[in-house]
Amino acid sequence: MRTVIAGGHGQIALRLEQLLSARGDEVAGIIRKAEQGDDLRRAGAEPVLLDLESASVEEVAAHLQGADAAVFAAGAGPGSGTARKDTVDRGAAVLFADAAVRARVRRFVVVSAMGADPAHEGDEVFDVYLRAKGEADAYVARQDALDWTILRPGALTNDAGTGLVRLEARTGRGPVPRDDVAAVLAELVDTSATAGLTLELIAGSTPVSVAVKSVAGN
Repeated sequence: MRTVIAGGHGQIALRLEQLLSARGDEVAGIIRKAEQGDDLRRAGAEPVLLDLESASVEEVAAHLQGADAAVFAAGAGPGSGTARKDTVDRGAAVLFADAAVRARVRRFVVVSAMGADPAHEGDEVFDVYLRAKGEADAYVARQDALDWTILRPGALTNDAGTGLVRLEARTGRGPVPRDDVAAVLAELVDTSATAGLTLELIAGSTPVSVAVKSVAGN
């Protein structure tokens, strides 16, 4: 199985690349800086140098050709301003979805954010971020050519993963280790039965594989 990950040098993406490559999958990660390539290689992923803020749909689609799944895990980052919330958190997600449709990659998983909502109010940078994420999620959800799943983790931590989570349409707020987010993503990539679902994720008491199978069966 081949998976292409946008935002390939992100903290969750690097963990996901390691998990996928360890189980024998072929993984490629899209990065903006060539110097990030070695980190991806150490995680077992092929680095793809491409700027999603300036690339065309055709350019992105070319790198998605032959992939079985695409994961959007890119983000402008906490230090960025409102402009990049639009160009990355919204614009790049839309571009990546359009490219996946063009390349006929049906399985499409989005790493979103809890509280993402195109109607979210407020003028702070975080408010703009939640609106941008919400607009991107809404766009993806309208793509009939994609078997999409949107994952909205709670407050991300660098604590060691426990493999125990709560994964539901609505969980309420709470923390979740990035390790466990990556573990859930690795399961979701393989579980097209979760297509059409928007799921919230926090730390919990259910093993990851059981949690994913449970929502897939609902």
